[in-house]
Amino acid sequence: MWLKPEEVLLKNALKLWVTQKSSCYFVLQRRRGHGEGGGRLTGRLVGALDAVLDSSARVAPFRILLQVPGSQVYSPIACGATLEEINRHWDWLEQNLLHTLSVFDNKDDIASFVKGKVKALIAEETSSRLAEQEEEPEKFREALVKFEARFNFPEAEKLVTYYSCCCWKGRVPRQGWLYLSVNHVCFYSFLLGKELKLVIPWVDVQKLERTSNVFLTDTIRITTQNKERDFSMFLNLDEVFKIMEQLADVTLRRLLDNEVFDLDPDLQEPSQITKRDLEARAQNEFFRAFFRLPRKEKLHAVADCSLWTPFSRCHTAGRIFSSDSYICFASREDGCCNVVLPLREVVSIEKMEDTSLLPNPIIVSIRSKMAFQFIELKDRENLVEGLLLRLKQVHANHPVHYETSPSDDDMASPVFYSTSICTDKFGDLEMVSSQSSEEGEKEKSPLPHPEPLTAVFQQSGSQSPDSRLSREQIKISLWNDHFVEYGRTVCMFRTEKIRKLVAMGIPESLRGRLWLLFSDAVTDLASHPGYYGNLVEQSLGRCCLVTEEIERDLHRSLPEHPAFQNETGIAALRRVLTAYAHRNPKIGYCQSMNILTSVLLLYAKEEEAFWLLVAVCERMLPDYFNHRVIGAQVDQSVFEELIKEHLPELAEHMSDLSALASISLSWFLTLFLSIMPLESAVNVVDCFFYDGIKAIFQLGLAVLEANAEELCSSKDDGQALMILSRFLDHIKNEDSPGPPIGSHHAFFSDDQEPYPVTDIADLIRDSYEKFGNQSVEQIEHLRCKHRIRVLQGHEDTTKQNVLRVVIPEVSILPEDLEELYDLFKRAHMMSCYWEHHRPMALRHDPSRPYAEQYRIDARQFAHLFQLVSPWTCGAHTEILAERIFRLLDDNMDQLIEFKAFISCLDVMYNGEMNEKIKLLYRLHIPPALTENDRDSQSPLKNPLLSTSRPLVLGKPNGDTIDYQKQLKQMIKDLAKEKDKMEKELPKMSQREFIQFCKTLYSMFHEDPEENDLYQAIATVTTLLLQIGEVGQRGSSSGSCSQECEELQASAPPEQDSVFAEAGKSPQAFPETEGDWTVSLEHILASLLTEQSLVNFFEKPLNIKSKLENAKLNQYSLKVLEMSHPPQPELKLNDL
Repeated sequence: MWLKPEEVLLKNALKLWVTQKSSCYFVLQRRRGHGEGGGRLTGRLVGALDAVLDSSARVAPFRILLQVPGSQVYSPIACGATLEEINRHWDWLEQNLLHTLSVFDNKDDIASFVKGKVKALIAEETSSRLAEQEEEPEKFREALVKFEARFNFPEAEKLVTYYSCCCWKGRVPRQGWLYLSVNHVCFYSFLLGKELKLVIPWVDVQKLERTSNVFLTDTIRITTQNKERDFSMFLNLDEVFKIMEQLADVTLRRLLDNEVFDLDPDLQEPSQITKRDLEARAQNEFFRAFFRLPRKEKLHAVADCSLWTPFSRCHTAGRIFSSDSYICFASREDGCCNVVLPLREVVSIEKMEDTSLLPNPIIVSIRSKMAFQFIELKDRENLVEGLLLRLKQVHANHPVHYETSPSDDDMASPVFYSTSICTDKFGDLEMVSSQSSEEGEKEKSPLPHPEPLTAVFQQSGSQSPDSRLSREQIKISLWNDHFVEYGRTVCMFRTEKIRKLVAMGIPESLRGRLWLLFSDAVTDLASHPGYYGNLVEQSLGRCCLVTEEIERDLHRSLPEHPAFQNETGIAALRRVLTAYAHRNPKIGYCQSMNILTSVLLLYAKEEEAFWLLVAVCERMLPDYFNHRVIGAQVDQSVFEELIKEHLPELAEHMSDLSALASISLSWFLTLFLSIMPLESAVNVVDCFFYDGIKAIFQLGLAVLEANAEELCSSKDDGQALMILSRFLDHIKNEDSPGPPIGSHHAFFSDDQEPYPVTDIADLIRDSYEKFGNQSVEQIEHLRCKHRIRVLQGHEDTTKQNVLRVVIPEVSILPEDLEELYDLFKRAHMMSCYWEHHRPMALRHDPSRPYAEQYRIDARQFAHLFQLVSPWTCGAHTEILAERIFRLLDDNMDQLIEFKAFISCLDVMYNGEMNEKIKLLYRLHIPPALTENDRDSQSPLKNPLLSTSRPLVLGKPNGDTIDYQKQLKQMIKDLAKEKDKMEKELPKMSQREFIQFCKTLYSMFHEDPEENDLYQAIATVTTLLLQIGEVGQRGSSSGSCSQECEELQASAPPEQDSVFAEAGKSPQAFPETEGDWTVSLEHILASLLTEQSLVNFFEKPLNIKSKLENAKLNQYSLKVLEMSHPPQPELKLNDL
């Protein structure tokens, strides 16, 4: 264990301790009398002394000391009861600290750094022990308080866990604490009087990887757009990395890929995420991927056990997994034995008598008269109790119907479809001809064509048909023998032997049914009787975009096969694709689904093909068939890394592997069906249904290795494509009973010179022998790692496309636009972080056009406006932001996109004066200004206007200016300008004009020329009031003139201000506001008469300082708003 460092002198202690190991800074010592074979007197005395002391005073026999060169003072930093324990501490020091200490120049710095690190490790060990004992340990609460105080996040930012570590700044490590929250990675350090704070949002993380630097062998590197951060010296780096990987994956998928992520509901609520939840999710993901189960399947228990395997006549050690609807077993040795038991197949679960030979056994009996014996289950009582509860629930939800006398036509069903019929027969597999089965099924099935299409469209091979058929019979015989020994239902023992049989190619007559078993689509089929028929009835006849795409691709699906050269096959393909699109509208229909489905229909009945398609799209190839094919892109990125690992010479030659990945994309999307002859490609599909995506990875590597020499000599991507296409087109299947059917890429082959033929069986065997060592766990880890890169790649693409559209339309510099986009996106993200109760918080929609994927609402816009707008108006800024938002929200959906935001900002910073005034004008007429505007209750709503005063204004030097003549000329000029306007804006009423003036007054506040601007706006306002009154007199009656004279009499003659307090005489204002109007032309012409106003609107504005300030303060402004939520406003008529 680690010890709190305390200084000791070794002068008198050397006789009690013996040095075992030493380095520049550390010494490992053994207590005399421990581990000595001899009987020296000193050792005996020390040993006896230690033996008689009580446990609290007894000294540990091993310890590690910190020694600073040149000093006689040592500090014990670790002790251990055994040599193994102390060696673990020594190894940790060597790997994590020893190389680091050389960067320090001062010896005191070395001592303080090591002591600080050891104290942090002690605190973390204590925290870990407490976390095991209670749900909310006191240490975690202390860490939470420190986290909140140091980073000042809102309460919604939940801390998940924390670790002691070092953050590298250049070559110098900074000891501190790493805090992992639901949305951020945070690091805090306070060392030698210097404070360091780092805050990295998970959505900014572009890479998360384990790496090494010059000083340390193992670090965690977090890469963002501009920086790399290295963290090291963790007590348990494996645990830390797994938690960080899970958090990054969950957060990025929740915020950037919610198109698919809603299928994982447990972690959708960020405030509920805990470290334990993340560990459970990682285990769940592995469980579902390993056994290829539905994504909604939830793991409940995992326990070590042993399973009786009759074929080896012994118990095989492994683990049992219990979930909602399954009991699964995986042997400890990878590939030795796996079992999948759907609870729907289970008849009983019983505890047996506990004996020394069979400790804690249970028996699971299934309906095909097989029983599975599990032993060495530690928590047997709770496990069985949970299994029985879920078994009862499954049988209640999906009742099993037993038939006592199955017909002869269904003899094949018991061996494959124990979910449908219970039978005592368990003999050799019986093959049923397609003709006899078809007659029995026609009466039951409502589907037009209930048989596999190969059963109807029989083909004969042109070369040696007898030899091919004899090979087929040999394969059938081998499979029958295997079924007898290992089982023939979905509950069969899955061993290395069955993998070898699959690699040889499944017999044509067994292929469809074994696909159903390996994918467990048979369970879905039996659990949903009549489901497919209902979908067909509901979906057929409907016309939409998806059905149009399906119709367009129907005749492109295996056109060379006779089954799809007539309406029988085309109609079946149409029904399956349309039914699936109706079942899963999120996926609908994607290209390549037609090719896959057509092959499924060749070997499976129509309803079976539908459930096979469900298994492939929804669990075996997750996220492949959606709008952005994220899953396929992730696997392409994983494939690139596997190429670098297994084929380094090829990777070195082809520096840009993305070009190779673009070629291999169709391999993954169509499982080689579109680029390999069909009779060969179906063998690949056999391996895929048994081994999952692993089979495609290893076959892809085998194809590249077979062509590595030619690829290394290729000059460009086009030549590489020709090499691979020609190779794949010449892959043959010598065992296929049917004639060869060309692939879609046959035109790439060169018929003028013979090309060597490769047998698919040999290629598959090579792929297993050379590249079959990749485990499911490794692939899932790589997928998690590369999903971050792929999602961030999509974000970069979105950003570049938006900027490409916006840049030509505005005058803001591209680098400033990029920073503005980041601020805009961050405003959206912060609402997703901390405002989950708001229904529009999760509004990122990757399926929308690029420019519309990120949009912000009024509150987010107000924060952003306050940070980057040059038109700051003090307390009036928020009101102005609300009006701008209403103006930009053309479709009134309460959201605006980046382009609208930038176009408005561009006018403010780079627009000419008339454009800025026009924008201000539009902000003070509907729809920007409404009757319910927050500012409408201010005293300026009904101001006292001195509109009838003589249009003569005093100047500071005592002179006066008469504007009467200028006014007449101005009106004439405005009439001419009016014709030139593209679209005339509505005139501004008196109330709207007052709000306009108030905005101008607010904008001038704290300006260096504030006094001149106030004087100028007073002059212009008086001028515009007179203009409005001139228009009013031309259209009003005499009573209006009389009211105006009363207004003039009520106004004090010495008053120079435009506005008077409405509260002094509110009744003096007549209700003639509706007739008083001014136009944009009036306002613009009036403002041009004052040079100070012209200078104000035409002065150059610097956006860079605003951007720097915004980047620093965006978080703090949001946190302030979250900590002080706005109070509901009181309306005057409510009082």
